[in-house]
Amino acid sequence: MATIHDLVLVHIDHKPGFYARVEEITPDVKPGWWQVKLLVLSFPLQVFTWILDASQIDGAAFTMAGTPVRLEKIVAPGLQASHGEPPAGRGNVPAREKPEHAKVVSLTDRKKK
Repeated sequence: MATIHDLVLVHIDHKPGFYARVEEITPDVKPGWWQVKLLVLSFPLQVFTWILDASQIDGAAFTMAGTPVRLEKIVAPGLQASHGEPPAGRGNVPAREKPEHAKVVSLTDRKKK
């Protein structure tokens, strides 16, 4: 299921349409439905708020004005677990270990030559 801050690919009429980031998911006044705020990654940036049920947020197809639409959660290849699935949760991702030779260099404290 897509959650807040996830990237989604929005398919329009069975073809990739645009990428968006899920900004907010809040309950709608209609029970069982959710207001999903999407930041559309286009130029210029746009914000859409769609009212969807849980299955549609999960990727089930729906229609808008008769046009088929579907959300597909996107996981960056570098963030996938070794067996091809995304990590269970953001808090479960292990922190990167620093190499022993790592050094922090300040750009503001450079000595003038």
